[in-house]
Amino acid sequence: MPVSLSPPLSRKRARERTNRYVSFVLTKLLNLLRLVVLSALFYGAGVVHAVDYMSVGENSAILYDAPSTKAKKLFVVNRYMPFEQVVMLDKWAKVRDRSGGLYWVERRVLSSKRYVFALPPLLDVRAEADVGAARLFQVRQQVALERIESTGTGWVKVRHQDGDVGYVLSTEVWGD
Repeated sequence: MPVSLSPPLSRKRARERTNRYVSFVLTKLLNLLRLVVLSALFYGAGVVHAVDYMSVGENSAILYDAPSTKAKKLFVVNRYMPFEQVVMLDKWAKVRDRSGGLYWVERRVLSSKRYVFALPPLLDVRAEADVGAARLFQVRQQVALERIESTGTGWVKVRHQDGDVGYVLSTEVWGD
């Protein structure tokens, strides 16, 4: 009586085919998971690391090259000068100015009240958050304006020292 080997080979081939299919599906799922994780890291990076700004609250502030009053004094800046916070210590803050320079400043001279500086030679302050809106007034480059709020649409609501309130493009100011 002849012995048939085909049924066991069929089962073996079916099992191999199933294993290949499972391996294929698992590989695709793993690649998809990697893509999701990388996307979350890439797109979430900007959200997680929001930029915080502070302004000089005293009449002036001294910028140092290290967190100590015995360190080298680099510059003296005027009131309302906005800085990006980089590192906060007990009595010191490491800050970045609009040119990218990094400095240390005593925290006691900083204020959480936010100001922005005009970047163009003449900055138009508008009545509404719209390029076509009426121009209320103009300010010269590096004039400080109190930042009231960001509209989330590329505009910043600001207040001049005279009390006038209007809107400026966020790309035309430093400190927002």
